[in-house]
Amino acid sequence: PLPGRCAYFVARKKRFCKMIPAPGRRFCGEHGQQEEESDRKRIPCPLDPKHTVYEDQLQKHLKKCNSREKPKPVYFVQDVNAGLKDVAEIPGKQVPISSLSKEELENLIIKLKNASNGLELHLEEQILSHQALQEALNDPKNGESAFKHLKQQASILGNMEKLHLLGPGRCFVEFGAGRGKLSHWVDVALQNVDNVQFLLVERATTRFKVDGKHKRRNSIFERLQVDIQHLCLNKVPILEKKKLPVVGIGKHLCGAATDLALRCLVESYTTCSDGENEEPAPKRSRDDKTEVASNDSADNESNKDNCKPVAGIVIALCCHHKCDWTHYVGREFFKSVGLGPVEFHYFQRMSSWATCGMRETTTKASTSEESEDQTNDTEEHEQTFSKTESGSDTLQGILTVEERKEIGCLCKLLIDHGRIEYLQQRGYKAALQYYTESAVSLENVLLTAVPSPSLIPEPT
Repeated sequence: PLPGRCAYFVARKKRFCKMIPAPGRRFCGEHGQQEEESDRKRIPCPLDPKHTVYEDQLQKHLKKCNSREKPKPVYFVQDVNAGLKDVAEIPGKQVPISSLSKEELENLIIKLKNASNGLELHLEEQILSHQALQEALNDPKNGESAFKHLKQQASILGNMEKLHLLGPGRCFVEFGAGRGKLSHWVDVALQNVDNVQFLLVERATTRFKVDGKHKRRNSIFERLQVDIQHLCLNKVPILEKKKLPVVGIGKHLCGAATDLALRCLVESYTTCSDGENEEPAPKRSRDDKTEVASNDSADNESNKDNCKPVAGIVIALCCHHKCDWTHYVGREFFKSVGLGPVEFHYFQRMSSWATCGMRETTTKASTSEESEDQTNDTEEHEQTFSKTESGSDTLQGILTVEERKEIGCLCKLLIDHGRIEYLQQRGYKAALQYYTESAVSLENVLLTAVPSPSLIPEPT
């Protein structure tokens, strides 16, 4: 080694390290540590075996390991929005669609078409825009992918404006917020409005957040790192304090996350905050719908003075193949048309046919579009689509690509109609519409809901 330099030989570079060690040391800080630690044993971390730790440092590591159980926030209530608690109703392991016989598949399709009779099969187009995004939409620096996301965000804001949801004195809760782009544009649209609050719900830590772009002093942004399944909005301190009407929003909220978000808004938030230990609402049967509905309306009437209902819901739907019977809010609708968990399992898998028919030409575009705000999820989307699509490839001799696409769209519509009925039974005026062209995103259906006049509190 050179005089006064580290005595560690770097085999990869075929020379000695050129760093200067501390006085009295032979090695620099990095290589001295490697020499000292060569005899120390590493063991898998008991909290997460995906990483290892020095055995003699285990106790110290357990206190700061990222996988350790952290204190739960006050708004964490275990499974508050989970839905089904009766294990008997949860379906067991199902046979893959590709393993079904031709007769079984045909029977499923007959059931699907019978259940869809009477449903509005052609949704209205509500492809709107908003002035807040015009500058960004006209910026030539934005590439094709960014432009597609901006068009979707502009249409979502346009639909919110049409429903009179962009206004003062509101709390906007973005579910599956990711980087927080949708909330950012809502904030831009409300730049001259006072008393606006944003809650960004995301269970994962997210890189490249746009939170730093929020410059306005009269809007408050807060991130809630929690799974929607366990989120009780009543217990979020800032909502407890301000009692603002809530607007639930989401851009491409994956599968079951939509159902969890709806239940979070319509049930756990609308229930008054002083009813922490209330019994959950009784399960509905096909025979007692009228009675339960009347009970619900009575409950809503009694709660009207104490609670502010959700002012509105605007969610761009996505990934129906990730839905789950346990969390699905439309179970009563499925039962009312003679369907159950088994049919739901197959329909939610078949729903991927609506997009996988164009797999070879649009897989990259459609999957990356679905979670622009959650860059870490892009690969997961691609893997999921590949799995569901490859299973259906064996059915090419039975169904054409166009037939599969039509059936997939019908499955999506049926699942979404269950969500609409769920909201309607709870006093909301709900609708589905196309909010963007399929060339922009194959997942182009927007669910909107506003409370019926009977749910809106009288002004004091």
